[in-house]
Amino acid sequence: MEILSSSISSCSKEHQKIYQEWFSCADSDNDGRITGNDAIKFFAMSNLPRPDLKQVWAIADSKRQGFLGLKEFITAMQLVAFAQAGNELSLDILKSADLENLEPPLMEGLDVLLNRNKSSSKRSDADLNGTHQHQTLSSQWFSSKSVKKVPLSSVTSIIDGLKRLYIEKLKPLEVTYRFNDFASPLLTNSDFDAKPMVMLLGQYSTGKTTFIKHLLKSGYPGAHIGPEPTTDRFVVVMSGPDERSIPGNTIAVQADMPFSGLTTFGSAFLSKFQCSQMPHPLLEHITFVDTPGVLSGEKQRTQRSYDFTGVTSWFAAKCDLILLLFDPHKLDVSDEFKRVIGSLRGHDDKIRVVLNKADQIDTQQLMRVYGALMWSLGKVLNTPEVMRVYIGSFNDKPVNETAVGPIGKELFEREQDDLLSDLKDIPKKACDRRINEFVKRARAAKIHAYIISHLKKEMPAMMGKAKAQQRLIDNLDDEFAKVQREFHLPAGDFPDVEHFKEVLSGYSIDKFEKLKPKMIQAVDDMLGYDIPDLLKNFRNPYE
Repeated sequence: MEILSSSISSCSKEHQKIYQEWFSCADSDNDGRITGNDAIKFFAMSNLPRPDLKQVWAIADSKRQGFLGLKEFITAMQLVAFAQAGNELSLDILKSADLENLEPPLMEGLDVLLNRNKSSSKRSDADLNGTHQHQTLSSQWFSSKSVKKVPLSSVTSIIDGLKRLYIEKLKPLEVTYRFNDFASPLLTNSDFDAKPMVMLLGQYSTGKTTFIKHLLKSGYPGAHIGPEPTTDRFVVVMSGPDERSIPGNTIAVQADMPFSGLTTFGSAFLSKFQCSQMPHPLLEHITFVDTPGVLSGEKQRTQRSYDFTGVTSWFAAKCDLILLLFDPHKLDVSDEFKRVIGSLRGHDDKIRVVLNKADQIDTQQLMRVYGALMWSLGKVLNTPEVMRVYIGSFNDKPVNETAVGPIGKELFEREQDDLLSDLKDIPKKACDRRINEFVKRARAAKIHAYIISHLKKEMPAMMGKAKAQQRLIDNLDDEFAKVQREFHLPAGDFPDVEHFKEVLSGYSIDKFEKLKPKMIQAVDDMLGYDIPDLLKNFRNPYE
C-alpha cells in the first residue's frame, strides 16, 4: 500500500531546523500544538487571503483534530509557500512537488518575533518539552486522586475536550450504575490517544495474515502463513522502534496501550494474545488486529479456552474498520461465525466484506459465488440493505489473468484500489470516529442508568427480595419495554437482553443506586451543548 511520505522526511535538515524554530515561536501554550488562535496570528504574517489560509488549514489538519503538530505545521508552511508562488492549493500538489528543495515561505515580521523569543527568559526543560507536558497533564486527568475539574485552558484539541467531558460528566454515571461491568470497561487515557485499528475476521485460510503482509509489503514478527489454521491467537500489529513480539500478559498491563480491558477475559485468553511491533510508515497511522480463523462445528467451539465471541466484540468496539474475509471455496457461514457476526451488532457502519482469492475461479463461477455470498450474508446480518463486497486477490502474486480474463483483471484492480482508498481514509476519519463512539457510549450509559434504577425501584423494601429479583430477571424483556415507554427511549439502543440477564444474575439488585436526575442531566447537557461547542471551537479557524 502506497503511503504518502511525511512532510518532515521530505524536508532538508536545514529547513527542518527552521520550521522547528517557527513552530516553537507559534506555539503560544508551549504544549507542542498549534491551535486555531495560534494559526490565525502566525499565518497572518504570510499576507495570504483568508480563502487560501482556510484551504491551508483544511489540508494540513486533514484528521480534523483541531490543532497542528510539527508534521502538520510543516505541511501548512509548504502550502503557504506554494500559495505565495501563485499555485492553486490541493493535496495533489504535495504529492508531485519537490518538497526537499522548496524554500520556506516569506513571513513578514517573523524576524522580530523570533528575536523577541530568544531574548526572553529561558524556559525549563519541562516547559520546552510540550508534548511530554501535555501527556503528563492528560494522565493526571485519569488518576484516582484527581477530583478537581479540568481547566478549560488545558484543552487544546477535540480529544482533550472528550477526555475532560468523560471525567467530569460521563464517568461518574458509569461508575454509579456499574456500566463497566455490564457493557464496556472504564475508558483510560490510552483509549482516547490510540491509533485507529483495523480488525480482520474470517475462517481459516481466507488470507487474513496475507492481507496484512500485502499492505505492509513484508511479514510481521511471528506471522505464519499456510493452508492449515496457522494464526492461533489474536495478534495486534503496531508501530514500534524495532521488530519484536510482546506477550499478552505484558501488553495488557501497560498504561500507554489501550488493551487493559482485555484482562477481564482472564489468563486463558491473554496466553493467546500478543503484540507484534515493527517500524513501518503505515503502522504509524493504523494498527492491525489479526485474529484466529473462525472454525465450524461444536467440537472446535468448545475447545476454545476463552470467550472468542466476547473478545471479538471487545475489539469491534475499539476498531475503526472491520474486514470480514471470505474464500470463494468457503462461503458457508458456520455457527461460530454467525455468533461472531452477531457480536458486531451496533458496528454495522464499520464492517466491510472482502471476497479474497477471487482469481482462483473463472468469471462465470465468480458471478455465482458472488450471488451465493450475498444470499448468505443477507441471512446472517439480518438486514435488508446490501453490504458492499470488495472482490480481489490481496497477495503479492500477480492476478491470475488466465482464469479471470482481462475484464476480470481490470475489475480486481479497481476493487482493490477502492478498498485501499477506504483504508487510507481511516486516519483522516479517526477523530470523527472517536466522537461518534463517545456519543454512542454516552447514550448507552444513560439507558443503562435508567434500566438499573428502574430495577432498583421495582424491588420490595423488606421481604421477598430474592423472589422479586428472580421475577425481574425472568421478565427482563417486559422491564426493558417499561423503561422504554417511561423515558421515551429508542428500542434499538437497548442492550442485548440475554447478556444483561447473565451479568445481572451475579448482582443483588437491591444494592444498586436509585435514579439521580442530576447525573442524567449532566450527560444530556454534554450531548446537547458541550460536544457541539467543543466541535465549534476546534473547527477550521478561517470558517
